[in-house]
Amino acid sequence: MPRSLTFACTACGNVTSKWSGRCEACGEWNTIVEETPLSTGPEKKTLGATRGARLQLTDLAHEDAPPPRTGSGIEELDRVLGGGLVPASAILVGGDPGIGKSTLLLQAAAGFARKRLTSLYVSGEEASAQVRMRAQRLGLSDAPVKLATATALRDILTTLETEKPDLAVIDSIQTMWSDTVDSAPGSVSQVRAAAHELTQFAKRRGTAVILVGHVTKEGQIAGPRVVEHMVDTVLYFEGERGHQFRILRAVKNRFGPADEIGVFEMTGQGLQQVSNPSALFLSERDTPAPGSVVFAGIEGTRPVLVEFQALVAPTPHSQPRRTVVGWDGGRLAMILAVLEARCGIPFAGLDVYLNVAGGLKIAEPAADLAVATALLSAREDASLDPHTVVFGEISLSGALRPVGQTENRLKEAGKLGFSSAIAPERSKTGGSALTLRPMRDLTQVVGEIFGAG
Repeated sequence: MPRSLTFACTACGNVTSKWSGRCEACGEWNTIVEETPLSTGPEKKTLGATRGARLQLTDLAHEDAPPPRTGSGIEELDRVLGGGLVPASAILVGGDPGIGKSTLLLQAAAGFARKRLTSLYVSGEEASAQVRMRAQRLGLSDAPVKLATATALRDILTTLETEKPDLAVIDSIQTMWSDTVDSAPGSVSQVRAAAHELTQFAKRRGTAVILVGHVTKEGQIAGPRVVEHMVDTVLYFEGERGHQFRILRAVKNRFGPADEIGVFEMTGQGLQQVSNPSALFLSERDTPAPGSVVFAGIEGTRPVLVEFQALVAPTPHSQPRRTVVGWDGGRLAMILAVLEARCGIPFAGLDVYLNVAGGLKIAEPAADLAVATALLSAREDASLDPHTVVFGEISLSGALRPVGQTENRLKEAGKLGFSSAIAPERSKTGGSALTLRPMRDLTQVVGEIFGAG
């Protein structure tokens, strides 16, 4: 029976049964290539009569010892990993070009090597001289890290089998090339084959493998989505080019909490960890101005205080602009609709600009009340008390819903000198020293905070 052909998009990984000039999923041109299977064999509908080995079964009450962990000496990285590096784990790190992925992983490899882990750094994008120059600039030349430059997957696996390192960094997975797959490096088949082989090696030999992945223009890791399912941990390195802050975020972690973040600052000596990100994000906050509100948020297990900045101005265009940086634009439209429908405050004919200071991206719904307060402050040209933090979720009816970990939010705000908080009713304060101003709904916020009808 002839083999059925499948085609995949090299940009987004969408699989189709026929070739076309443009991908129907992402809209990119000339990205459809024929996908070659990883292996071929006899086409059988069953496994045959050969019996396999019986699996060892356990019950849910069976207790296993927690996996051993090794710290890198970089506390922010260890926090995101869940407490340190786990042997035989596969980690995928993605981020924009030039964001600092290679710098971070070179510092991490040096840190693990100084903790007496045999570390091997394989670069498929840079020459050895370039990696050594970076190590000299970062002051890591004395770290016992073994360096290699290669793209042939067979040679890399042979070297790993011989050296048996505790940690192997592969930079990057898109440059790896397997001679068993008939397609170009970076294609869907090649990325999937390389990730599969390296992940299986990690599980078989007990070596922790860190893979660097390129990202698409939407910010997702390029290649098939199945790669993220293969690995144990997926980390995204985020940050704006104009800001010195970098955020390492765990979106998947089988050995620790997801959505945990580590904060770094890009300096001339490399990435420096930030132990108190709240103070850093608020360090550039000058005299309170209309539209400036401090939000007490939670990122993973860490409370973070960040400033929301809003600007509302008459528009010269027929269609008002809605520009958002660091937050969800759809949720901003929802809050504007609630303010108009439930509170009678129109934003028609007004441009709205919203920005999260410091380059941090906020995703939790608890920021709704802070955004609404910033919009009202900007529209009414009235500054909020500079010693007040705001948090709470807004429903479509205009009611305010309590959010989780209120005690941790208030505790972090108290450490940074804030004295009061605007939050929904029924919030569990846990005996906080801050003065809590409970609000029932958005109409009460409009009336009591800004004195508007």
